[in-house]
Amino acid sequence: MEEILRVENVSKTFKLSSKQMKLEKTKDKKKVAVNNVSFSAYEGEIFGLLGPNGAGKTTTLRMIATLIKPDGGDIHVEGKSSVKEPVAVRQRIGFLTSELKLEDFFTPNYLFDYFATLHGVDAQTTKERKKELFDRFGISEFAEVKVANLSTGMKQKVSLVVSIAHDPNFIIFDEPTNGLDVITAKVVTDFLKDLKEEGKSIILSTHIFELVEKLCDRVGVIIDGKLVTCGNLEEIKDGKTLEDRFFEIYEETVGEIA
Repeated sequence: MEEILRVENVSKTFKLSSKQMKLEKTKDKKKVAVNNVSFSAYEGEIFGLLGPNGAGKTTTLRMIATLIKPDGGDIHVEGKSSVKEPVAVRQRIGFLTSELKLEDFFTPNYLFDYFATLHGVDAQTTKERKKELFDRFGISEFAEVKVANLSTGMKQKVSLVVSIAHDPNFIIFDEPTNGLDVITAKVVTDFLKDLKEEGKSIILSTHIFELVEKLCDRVGVIIDGKLVTCGNLEEIKDGKTLEDRFFEIYEETVGEIA
């Protein structure tokens, strides 16, 4: 398989405010969110980044997506450096995050056209792709409804389709089913399977074991900012459920769970 993503020894440290220090229960003024992480993802596979909340998953994905720069190391997407060639990387990826907040007074119709234009998609292609995705996710009848009046599930669907308006080959999903009802979550997971069948390459972060077991070909386990293991899903599981294996790895890494 052709390598589509290479993460090389990336690290990221954040300064903590006094409030954050209290929340973290630490006297340290800095937090190492990602610590010398390396892994690769390949064409046509779904790669899962699995870890608890605060482990460094979102920070890693944000660095891949060029939203923040690593303090050290580099990331290459289809051979382009996210550090040195961020514009070229952005043209090649789609990025869906729970932090993507849609403006309440815009409509799905307007947002899709806006994001497609940002990526240089021509009007006819935009029209055809919008119809395909809106029909697929049941957005068509809400196309002219303001975001403020959409349900949480519909907002997530709209966020998903606008993030891939330009039909990217490499797609990043940060907690794609977080906060969704079971019906909407199934629509999203089924769509991820379809994207893989189309030959798209996907990286997703999650703390949900079932989602990884259902979707991912390979998985990296990240704990306290460090990638502690990475490989084929079945190899990682080692004959156990992913949940059982994860907690074994967790205890080996940080000690007994309180």
